[in-house]
Formats: sequence, C-alpha cells, structure tokens
Amino acid sequence: MPSCLLIIDLQKGFVNDATHHVVAPIEAAQADYDVVIATRFQNPPGSPFRRLIHWERFAPHSDETAFAFAPREDARVIDKPRYTCVDSALRNWLVARDISRVHVCGIDTDICVTKNAVDLFEAGLEPIVLSALCASHAGRDRHEAGLVTLARFIGQDQIR
Repeated sequence: MPSCLLIIDLQKGFVNDATHHVVAPIEAAQADYDVVIATRFQNPPGSPFRRLIHWERFAPHSDETAFAFAPREDARVIDKPRYTCVDSALRNWLVARDISRVHVCGIDTDICVTKNAVDLFEAGLEPIVLSALCASHAGRDRHEAGLVTLARFIGQDQIR
C-alpha cells in the first residue's frame, strides 16, 4: 500500500508563534511518503464563513492563502472553500491508488485537521494524525483540545 501524507492548510495566514514550529518538519516529511496531498483554504465572497461567523480572512488569491512551505513537485493541491477536502472524489482517487491509510498533519488541529481526519474515518479510510506535525494558530490549548476530541472521534490509536 502506498504511503500518503495529507497536509492541511499550511498557509502563511495561519502561521504565527503557535504554529511556526511545524512548517519545516512538515516540508521535510514529504520525502517520506509516496503520495502527498496539500490543501489550501480559501474564503470566497458569500461563503458561510463570511455570512455566518463574519470571518473575512483568506480571500481567494490573497497573501494569506499562499503556502507557508514548498509542496513537492508531484503533490496534489486541493483548494477548498470549506473545512474539509474529503469527498467522494478524493476517496475514489485514494482507493484507486490502493491507499487506505492517510497520515494527517497541519493547521488547525482543533478545526480542519479534526474535520478531515473524521471525514476520512467516516469514508472508511484509516486516518493517522501526526500530532507533532499539527498545531493551532489559536494556541497550544486549542491544539491539545483538538487531540482530545480526535481521540474520542477516531480512537487514541489513530493519534501518533
């Protein structure tokens, strides 16, 4: 089975004092995997983020949406206007490549990392959350809360 790394939203707008420590290790980790997928969050006009929670950041093509690392040349990049990239198309793409286990890392542990890991789990795939390669731009306490929630959602054994 090919190894797969899913890098969640490692973007300039999410990198701060609480998250900068994961950027270089995630960039380096790409070399250890057969397949790399990198997501990029964008918040287009009319999105639920703008309408419901009044969050205006990450307009498409803004500096905030730029990657904070260099995805390797063959990485599959997924632009997403929502918390998750996991849908039937991605599931089918992974299954067609005989990938049933996906290592997950990135920002924010308590939001997008959790949502993607749970969605992989519910799609019948095995998520492995690489806790040392995750962080939350809202701080260490949010990161830790995300790990606690993830353990309840997908099982403690799925967190490394």
